[in-house]
Parts: sequence; structure tokens; C-alpha cells
Amino acid sequence: MTKNIGIYICSGCQIGNSIDTNKLCDRMSGELNPVVMHSHKALCSPDGVNLIQKDIAEKNIDACLVAACGTGVKDDAFRFDNGVLTERVNIRELVAWSMDPLCEDTDMAADDYLRMGFAGLDSTSITTPFILDEISEEILVVGGGVSGLSAAIEGAEAGYRIHLIEKNERLGGWASKWKKQIPFDEPFEDLIDPVVTDLIKRVEENELITVYLKSGIEKIDGQPGEFVVKLNGSSIKVGSIVTAAGWRPYKPDSKDFYGLGVIPNVITSVELEEKVSAGKLPKVESVLFIQCAGSRDLEHLSYCSSICCGISLKQAKYYRDEHPDAIIYILYKDIRTIGFLEEFYKEVQDDPNIIFIKGEFETIQQTGDSVEVIVQDKLLGEQLTLNVEQVVLATGMVPNGTDDLKLGYRLGEGLPELKYEFPDSHFICFPYETRRTGIYAAGTVRAPMDIPSSMDDAGGAMLKAIQTIEASKRGEAVHPRSGDQSYPELYLERCTDCKRCTEECPFGTYDETSSGTPVVYPNRCRRCGICVGSCPERVISFADYSINIISEKIKAVNIPDEFDEKPRVLVFVCENDAMPALEMAAREKLSINPYVRVISVRCLGSINRVWISDALSHGFDGILQIGCKPGDNYQCHFIHGSELTEQRSEIMEETLSTMMLEPERIMTKFVEITDYKGIIDHIDEYMEEIELIGPNPFKDI
Repeated sequence: MTKNIGIYICSGCQIGNSIDTNKLCDRMSGELNPVVMHSHKALCSPDGVNLIQKDIAEKNIDACLVAACGTGVKDDAFRFDNGVLTERVNIRELVAWSMDPLCEDTDMAADDYLRMGFAGLDSTSITTPFILDEISEEILVVGGGVSGLSAAIEGAEAGYRIHLIEKNERLGGWASKWKKQIPFDEPFEDLIDPVVTDLIKRVEENELITVYLKSGIEKIDGQPGEFVVKLNGSSIKVGSIVTAAGWRPYKPDSKDFYGLGVIPNVITSVELEEKVSAGKLPKVESVLFIQCAGSRDLEHLSYCSSICCGISLKQAKYYRDEHPDAIIYILYKDIRTIGFLEEFYKEVQDDPNIIFIKGEFETIQQTGDSVEVIVQDKLLGEQLTLNVEQVVLATGMVPNGTDDLKLGYRLGEGLPELKYEFPDSHFICFPYETRRTGIYAAGTVRAPMDIPSSMDDAGGAMLKAIQTIEASKRGEAVHPRSGDQSYPELYLERCTDCKRCTEECPFGTYDETSSGTPVVYPNRCRRCGICVGSCPERVISFADYSINIISEKIKAVNIPDEFDEKPRVLVFVCENDAMPALEMAAREKLSINPYVRVISVRCLGSINRVWISDALSHGFDGILQIGCKPGDNYQCHFIHGSELTEQRSEIMEETLSTMMLEPERIMTKFVEITDYKGIIDHIDEYMEEIELIGPNPFKDI
């Protein structure tokens, strides 16, 4: 259906100092033929917004092209009711603030961005949200330790019915086995009773919480809003899930691990806690605690377990409270006591019978009734020999894993993990998220943490679980495209069952039939568009993001012939890191080469080879793709979109080879969101490369 498009150009924010917006209107009105076209000195002002709303009412405008600042700025001002589409064209940062004022190249850039926006808008459809017929507002919590209990309480107090599953015969997890707990509030000098006791009581007394003890999950199917959870002998439907499966102590395979299992008086901190809880604290007068016994060790656990230092300080007080003359040694690499735990550390430091040694363990052996340990003191620079009656190893924590979720997903029963077995959560930006939409990780299954942190973490994860349910009611995406009401729509008549969408989706949006045909669960989708980039047959599209929409934008650019000596380079930038970095560069008064044309994509992984082919066929001299950093410390908001771009390079090279073009005509770079100077350097360096390669031979065809 033909749209009634209105074009509105802002001259405010110094745009008018660089672009003559009245002349821009004159040039483009005849070419684009919109229903109305206006230049205004401040479109986001009440007067500017009223101008647009008046046109919508009186001239039946159903699509607005707003050429001003970009998305993320003044979004509410340019969001109109009654199904009116809005396309934002950023002529402020991408043109006016970053190119020479009132010159031919700047005018050409402004013209092209209007053409691109108009073409994209004309190909875009109104988004109609996907809303389930029945949405469950109940929440499943997996695990009855401190994190699970805290999450259940938070959810119930917010008014949601909670189903709490615990595989053991009682609630409490590891904390229920502890004699005392480190204080996390004043006064800090004395150990306190474990808070888990009160948490259990609150859970058992809350009518909105149903507890399932000695229960396991047989299978979880469905999607946010309608997860079907099969338990032992029963079934429930929930809208979202918090997994708080907890941790287990690290158990080294090596038999010579600090004498553990060989020397009787060498035990772990967990074993000591069990003895204390049973009233069997060893009656000894000298004890050595060895910190990082396996943690921060490339042969064992390369990460810090976060809690070990605090636990050793607590257990040192066990001995000192029970045996006033006992001498306690604590051998450490670094004492890591986070937050208010530092106050407790200071109290312990004041005890003259607790001696801290910053050093490295060297050897250990049994000598009569005592244990001889040789350490290298890093502060004194000399070797020390300690003879003690007891050695306690702080061995660290390992997450329990999430395979017990028994997810009925094509990509596996558990949550995808990082190399340390913690769920892959993109913790930098979204700490509770996992790669399974609507399923959130909390507490020590997500990362090493102490009790106060676990309780806070559980509250955060439960809040995200609640947000998922509420978003499902509105048919909206969650993080990072919160509020997006588009969803993947499949034209299966073209599908060849290649399985690329099901394999490459980071979030498990797609399952598949026995023949390999994708089955989409829209509420699992994060709207990254990676499936759009993966599909070789144009099967998958979003109402406002599709092969056709971006292709039309590409084809809308006016390509000068080679004799004009004005190359054109298409720059795809991801919307999460690269685009903000580029806009920041403009705000910092850095120049953007006037020969590039920028298209923001949801993720580099969403770039389809069709766009590459269309751009080169249209005459673009080169294509630069800039996205978030891939690798172990990835920044990609969609997990592996940037990584997929690298993996697909062979496909892109094949496209170039078919067209008999140089491989250098496509290049991929990565930036962090703050690297505004780096992104300009990437563009400038690539433009120099294109100058050396020369014009695209398709330019004049």
C-alpha cells in the first residue's frame, strides 16, 4: 500500500549552519514527492511536534521522515499514535556536525541520507506485536539456597505466584550447613547466625510461594509467557524462570594438591565448616589457612572465587573464639574483601594471634604430629618454615551448572556457558541475562559471590523475570531492544531447511521439525536480526527490518561516476557500540569522510550477503563493517554477531569472486562504544585503501 509520507527537516542544533535546509527541501521535494515537506528551526519543540501532528490529522500522513538528530535522542517527541510510522535520519551528527559547512559534498550527503530514509520508510510495515493468547504470570525459581529463597521472596512480595523447586529434602543450600556467618552490617567484630534461617521461615509462611522439595525438572518447553515445566509427577505453566542452582566446592584431581588426601591434618574450608557445624572443631593450637588453593591458578581455577578470603577470616575466628591461645597463620596472594567485608577484615587484623603472610606456597610434608609448610614471604623476601597442627585450604567455588533445567531447546538442555561453566550472561551490560530469553541466572550459579551479594543478585534476577512477563503482555522484546514490537516472520515456501537460522541464533529462538524446517518462538527472540543475516533464501524478515528495507536504502544512494573522483563507501555500523561511537566522534568535533554513507544495523551478524551484492552492483567502491568486539571478552550485545561476521567472510569473498572484484573491497573492524577516535581512524584508513584500489567497475553499469 502506498504511504502518505511527510518529510520534516530540522535546522536547529546548528544543523542550519552547515546545511541550507530550505534548499534541501527544494532539491528533494520534487525528487521524492512527499505529501508534505517542511523545514523547522526546532522540530522537537512543542511547535515542531504540533506541526507534524497537524499534518497527520489534516493530510492523512501515515509515515514521517524526520531528518534531525538520530534515534536515542528525543524519541518520545517523534513517537506518534494511530499507527504512524517514523523513520529517523541523523543529519545532525552524520552530516552537519562532522562535515564541512555549506559545501557540495555535505549537500550530497544530506541528499543521500534523505533518499535512504525515504526508501527505507516506504518499504517498512507497521509492527503488529506478537501476543500469546494466554500468558502465565507465575514464576519458577530453581534452587532453594540463599539466592533462590531471596528471589522467591522478592517475587512474591511483588504480587507474583512463585514455584520454588529444590532437589534436596530441605531448603537452605550450603548456608544451612554453616554454624555462623560473616557479619555484613555493624557491628563487624562478631560472627552472626546465618540469615538463611529467616529466609526459609519467610518462604514457608508466604502464601504466594509453593515449595517443591526433593523435586527435579523432567523438561521445560515453550517460551516466555508460556513455559511448560514438567516436574516429577506434575506440570506447571510459568511466564519466566530464575535459576539459582548454586555452587559446589572445587575438588582437584591432583593427589599432590597441597597434601590434600595424603596428609591427615590437611582439610578444605568446606570440610572445616562441616566439622564446626557438628560441634567438632579440631582442638589445635596452630593453624595455617592457605588462600587461593586452586583459585587464580591456571592449572585449576583461573578465576577468584570471591568468598574464600572472607570464609578464612570467619574460620580463623572459630579457632580464636574456641582456643584463646591458638596461633593462626593466613597465607595469601591478596586479601580480597569486598564492600563492608573490609570492615570485618580490619577487626580480624587487630587480633595479635592472627598473622597474615603475603607469599607463595612452596612445599608441605608431615613431620611427626605436625605439618611442615615452607612458604616464600613476598614482603620480607625470605623463605619461612611453618610447623602447624592443622592446614585449611581455601579451594574456591564452582557453579553447579544448569543442565538440570532440561530445556526442550534444539541447542541444548542447559544454559550456554562460558569457559568457567558459568552461564554466558554478557555480564558487562546485563548481569542477570542468559542466552535463553526469560530465564535468568542468580547468585553463585552466575558468578562467585558472598551472601549479601547473592541476595541482591536474586532481587535483580527476579525483577528481570517480572519485566519479561510484563513485556510479553505487550508483545515487546526485552534487552537490549526493549520495547521493540517486531518479531521474525518466516516465508517458509522458500525455506530449504538449511538449518542456518536454527544453528546461528544465539538465543535459541528456533527449534526445527524432523526435516529441519525452522519452528519459531517469537518471545524467545531478542530482535537482533542474526537470522536475517544467516538466511540465504530471504525467508526471514521483520516488519521494520528486512532484506528489502536495507536493500532499498542502499540503492537509494546517488553514485557519482568515476570521473567525478568522488568515491562512495557503504559503512554498516552496529547500533549498540559502533553507531554511538560514531555519533560521539561528531560531538567531539571529529570529521567523518563525506564520501561514506552509513547504515545502522541491529547487529553485524544481521548483515546478509544480498546487501553486499546489491551495494557492489549499485556501484559502491567498498563496504566497511564496524561492530562490537568479538572474542572471549566480547562486547557484542547479541553474543556472537561480530564473531559470525568473521566466520562468514568466506561467503563474502565468494560473492566478490563471482563479481570479479578485489577482496579488499570488503573490510570488517571492531570498536568499543567509547572508541570514538578509533572508529574515525578505521574509516579514514579504509578510504585510503579504496583510493589505492580504484573505482568499482560496476559504477557506470
